[in-house]
Amino acid sequence: MAKPLEGIRVLDLTRVLAGPFCTMTLSDLGAEIIKIEVPGTGDDSRSFGPFKNGQSLYFLNINRGKKSVAIDLKTQDGKALLLELAKQCDVLVENYRPGTMEKLGLGWDVLKKANPRLVYAAVSGFGHTGPDSGRPAYDILVQARGGVMSITGWPDTPPTRVGLSMGDIMAASFATSGILAALYQRAASGKGQKVDVAMLDCQLAILENALVRYQVDGKPPEPIGTRHPTITPFQAFHASDGWFVVGVGNDALWKSFCGAIQRPDLLADQRFATNADRTKHYDDLIPELERVFEHRPMDEWLDILERAGVPSAPVNTVDRVMKDPQLAARSMFVTVDDPAAGRVTIPGNPIKMENIPESPTRPVPPRIGQHTADVLASVLGLDNARIAELKASGAIRDDGD
Repeated sequence: MAKPLEGIRVLDLTRVLAGPFCTMTLSDLGAEIIKIEVPGTGDDSRSFGPFKNGQSLYFLNINRGKKSVAIDLKTQDGKALLLELAKQCDVLVENYRPGTMEKLGLGWDVLKKANPRLVYAAVSGFGHTGPDSGRPAYDILVQARGGVMSITGWPDTPPTRVGLSMGDIMAASFATSGILAALYQRAASGKGQKVDVAMLDCQLAILENALVRYQVDGKPPEPIGTRHPTITPFQAFHASDGWFVVGVGNDALWKSFCGAIQRPDLLADQRFATNADRTKHYDDLIPELERVFEHRPMDEWLDILERAGVPSAPVNTVDRVMKDPQLAARSMFVTVDDPAAGRVTIPGNPIKMENIPESPTRPVPPRIGQHTADVLASVLGLDNARIAELKASGAIRDDGD
């Protein structure tokens, strides 16, 4: 049976992370991805480490299986080719600074006339409206401005960036959702539309309860380490040999927890009777628990808590993550056999669906312009003579040129 997005063709004008992560997800769902790259240099992330035998594993990780077409959009022929490709595609995704596509003469006003069914998705730092829409943005900028860094880390330490590119990845995820919703609506209306996703907007959207806590408490939430602001105990603890987390999410679990750690006195203590009480008396409770946990190894505590039905987990380093049996059982480790880098393990598709069969491998990433001639011939019907003319003019390049 076909994957959900088989038959959907995506024109991918993205580079680095936010846009390519979005189109990677669409690819995993079955869409055909035609990646437009700058002739000669390609996607900026081709020069980002880590490298293995000269191949960027950063690029490989999120661009495997895409088709690369090298077009010089500074040329008139290049712009004309892109417009023709847009007419033959269902989705166009770009993550340029707002106004760039308009300068190229390929803005939404032009594209929707050329292809009324096109879903045009634009991912940018601050969106296509508002006073700061034209400002450049990086992940750290939106984590900072969106409030995420102000609530991450520990009290009395400098603001902390989340340890991955949360700004880019959340924008990619929201853009994917917007594209799928637009395709669904198109099925009924027959018309495409513009999807405008800003990295900054997405950071606000994931602030969870910080926004409403500020309105209740009257002061901005501050970083509190690994603990939860309103649930206790719900944080990391150090055993004799490593860190693990405990999530006592309700009063019934608190009873099980006290029994598991053999501290009935804590259960009887009225300061800790309810979650609200435990949170109020956090500074009294946590030192007691820290003294309990420091005397046994992490795996022993995890076994004790699991048998008691108390949610817990190790704080895994990446090497331990790669050995996690649950992730392996879910086919979340797949391999790419790249001609240069050799075999590389990357994350699998977290969206599990009956129509997406699990595969232990993924296709290799494309070389710059590897599919230029094939795509122009199969999608636009150009013959060899016309393709040769475009190569001669510098509008396009094939791999190896």
